[in-house]
Amino acid sequence: MEARISHINSRTGASAAAVVLALTAAADAAAQTAEPVPVATEAQTAPADEAQQGDEVVVTGFRQSLQAALNVKRNSVAAVDAIIAEDIAKFPDQNLAESLQRIPGVSIQRDAGEGRAITVRGLSAQYTRVRLNGLETVATSTDGASANRDRAFDFNVFASELFTSLVVHKTAEASLDEGSLGAVVDLNTGNPLAGKYGLTAVASGQASYNDLSKNWGPRLAGLLSWKSPDGQFGVAVSSAYQKTDNLELGNNTVRWAQAQFDSVDGTPCFYDTTGTGAALAYTTPRANSGGRYRPSAACDQATLAFHPRIPRYGEVRHDRERLGLTGSVQWAPSDATKVSIDALYSRFNEVREEKWGEVLLRSNERSIDVVNPLYDDNNNMVSGTLNDAWVRTEHYWRESKTSFYQVGGSWDQDLGDSFRFTLLGGISKSNADIPVETTFVFDDRDAQGYVFDYSDMRSPKLTFGTSVTDPANFQLAEIRDRPSNVVNKFRTAQLRTEWDAAEGFTIKTGGVYRRFDFDVEAFQRDTAVCGNGGQDLVLGTITCSPNGTFGASAVYGFPATSSLAELFTLGSAGQPSGNGNSWLVPNIDAAADFTKLYSRPLALDVGNNRSVTEEVKGGYLEFNAKTSVGSVEVAVNAGIRYVRTDQSSTGINSGAEVTVKRNYEDWLPALNVAVNLTQDLILRGSAAKVMTRPTLGSLTPGGSADGFNYRVSFGNPNLDPTRASSYDAAIEWYFAPQSIFSIAVFKKDIDSFPVARTLTNVTFLSTGLPASVLAASSPAALNPGQQAQPIWTVVTTGNGTGAEVKGIELSVQAPFRFLPGFLRNFGGIANATFIDSKAPYAQTGPFTSACAGANCTIGGAQSITREQTLQGLSKRAFNGTLYYEDSRFSARASVSYRGPYFDALSGTGNLFEGYNAITNVDASLRYKITSNIELSLEGNNLTDAYRDRYVDIDANRNYENNHFGRTFLIGARFKL
Repeated sequence: MEARISHINSRTGASAAAVVLALTAAADAAAQTAEPVPVATEAQTAPADEAQQGDEVVVTGFRQSLQAALNVKRNSVAAVDAIIAEDIAKFPDQNLAESLQRIPGVSIQRDAGEGRAITVRGLSAQYTRVRLNGLETVATSTDGASANRDRAFDFNVFASELFTSLVVHKTAEASLDEGSLGAVVDLNTGNPLAGKYGLTAVASGQASYNDLSKNWGPRLAGLLSWKSPDGQFGVAVSSAYQKTDNLELGNNTVRWAQAQFDSVDGTPCFYDTTGTGAALAYTTPRANSGGRYRPSAACDQATLAFHPRIPRYGEVRHDRERLGLTGSVQWAPSDATKVSIDALYSRFNEVREEKWGEVLLRSNERSIDVVNPLYDDNNNMVSGTLNDAWVRTEHYWRESKTSFYQVGGSWDQDLGDSFRFTLLGGISKSNADIPVETTFVFDDRDAQGYVFDYSDMRSPKLTFGTSVTDPANFQLAEIRDRPSNVVNKFRTAQLRTEWDAAEGFTIKTGGVYRRFDFDVEAFQRDTAVCGNGGQDLVLGTITCSPNGTFGASAVYGFPATSSLAELFTLGSAGQPSGNGNSWLVPNIDAAADFTKLYSRPLALDVGNNRSVTEEVKGGYLEFNAKTSVGSVEVAVNAGIRYVRTDQSSTGINSGAEVTVKRNYEDWLPALNVAVNLTQDLILRGSAAKVMTRPTLGSLTPGGSADGFNYRVSFGNPNLDPTRASSYDAAIEWYFAPQSIFSIAVFKKDIDSFPVARTLTNVTFLSTGLPASVLAASSPAALNPGQQAQPIWTVVTTGNGTGAEVKGIELSVQAPFRFLPGFLRNFGGIANATFIDSKAPYAQTGPFTSACAGANCTIGGAQSITREQTLQGLSKRAFNGTLYYEDSRFSARASVSYRGPYFDALSGTGNLFEGYNAITNVDASLRYKITSNIELSLEGNNLTDAYRDRYVDIDANRNYENNHFGRTFLIGARFKL
């Protein structure tokens, strides 16, 4: 650090005091950006942390961190936002994603009640690149019932306590790593040479309590740092540990669908027939199976209305353990040389357990009688009584283990007063392993009197007509196990050089080599239990008739017993009175032992056995200039970046492994201008070409099939990157210490981006995929005749037309020094982002005919191209923080709002699916007993906000509505 201070001081003429103040507060943010962040002059750097009370100036860490973050933003030519260590450590944040959402334009997506992925200026996590200590990397974990198998970075893998600064680069620079349309996010760990001389020790301990799960868990963090008396050597280690056991309670529909029912209000919908064509005659009703659909007002209305596919309430338990370790060694033998070695290890383990009570309408409507259906204005069957229904209870258990490590090093060397270089390199690996993902299912396939009522769409009333607490009513009908593993590896080497060619003019050049390896493998032990007894089941064989039906003498499943079952009672899930709240579920251990599940052979999950390797070679040339025109100071960086991507994609197609290789090149010019109109007023502008490489799931040359929804997906290894032209402009007013008012506008013209290509009404056999790709428990595998029916949808991905994103960011931050007395210790931070975008998406619309074609099946679905915002984009987002801080006491309350957004193209006739708006409220209180001991009380999600997921953007049907409870943390921090 001393080498950097000396060098920057000699070039800028800033006083040593100003340099030390700026760099010690913002050292880590500056050290890991694409270039050393310029340092403010002494006149620009106001006291960082003062809150004056009479003649006393109170120095507080939070105010200092706010000023340090503003210094990073103010002194960068490009558009940059930052959070400095004190800020991260003192926000009531469970992980890095929740820290990042405080930055203007950043929104997060939550999993298990805590932040997981981010979007920047409306662009989803796929369009954001993340660097850890200057090296690009990917960290993956699990979400829902699957792992992250793409480029998106899972921030919940890391505890926020491990990091000293977060820097978000919102505009491109030639010297900044490519691959982002949204932002490049820098995560920076220890920097011991920036600390004080001698030994520094910090420890904190907290106990967390969740009011929904009623469980306590520990959260511990510690830091040891030492800097030699001569300032030439430093070492730092830190650790963070957290264990939680929280619940998620609510309801779920697994989408809504259209289908033909057996009968409606006593009107039979299927009949035996005689004759054909004009001589066709309907004879006797045909219940439960077979026959031909006969149109009628009652049956047609029920057929074309949307009904919940799997209406259910349930509980999801998230048992999580997070451990993180960092280490940093720095050596600066002279002012001209600094060598750093950094390492980070993180382990994120989770047990996810789900217990559901439901009716499986999906694919079983043919056997179900509907009584007293009620329809709303959105063509939804919002209530009804079901007879001969498939009542099902599920017990799901998944163990996931994510490990991450990175080792990197850098050598900063000055060669004389005008030339310097940085050599940077390292490796990282993220391994997301799911050794166990098990589901057991109890079925009662002729249940009577099940009632669903979605008149209140978010809080339905679901009641069972037959006993769901008597094991005699159930059969053990399905068993599943789907282990998988995802591995991401990065190897990086970079050389960066800088030459001060003249006063105020610097030339930067550099080269980069980066290799990214992605591998995923997945397997299945899925089995639909159909046979004539337990012996077949125990031996691992299935006795089904050749056509996939059960036959006259066959029975499905194996009789449930009390030894195979356990009673589940639903807690507070937002359900109305009269809801069915208790039911039996299979006991995981007993059922696994009985069925010998884990000794059964594994079958490939063909679509999820694939890999991608990318080698990137490139370089850049950038010119940085500073000049003055009268009293106006102008800073410019302009340059171009070249990258060549060599890509190899491997997948399984028609039972054979297929590898496709390709390469492409990109020239990426970038221009950033910062004009200091006055000492406190800065005008910024930026223009650049940017690119993001295709999603990993889209690049496979293989295919996968969904036998539940009759959907086949193929990859496309020849997809082009998403390329765009990006434009930004901003005005920033630093009107007081720790204060800013800024307005930024931005626009991205996307030349093309991958879009879904859909082909409807095809047969599975025509796709060329083997039947082995179908899950053994799916209706299409159990009934092979469905594979020859034209009921399938084929989806692939192609290079689509362009799209547009435009928006505005507003931000204000200030202490309230104008108020009298103790009120002057208050302050506020607020930002708002307004975004609009448009892009075309092709999807399959709803069925329009209850009797289509020669067989009188439901049909008439058409491909619909619909213009919508980009995936993952919220048009509105707000963040606000009110804080108080004096010499001993500090308090903070934060509110974040994210507007609705869609995150996927939907299925079963629904157009898009996503999340409705959500508001989260967090707060913290801290009190310093002494200068070395501080007590804290923090709260997350104080309003217990529900996560409201919808299906169909027009009808806004209920997909799920779950809540996670409030989390409180009480603890203490010690510093030496």
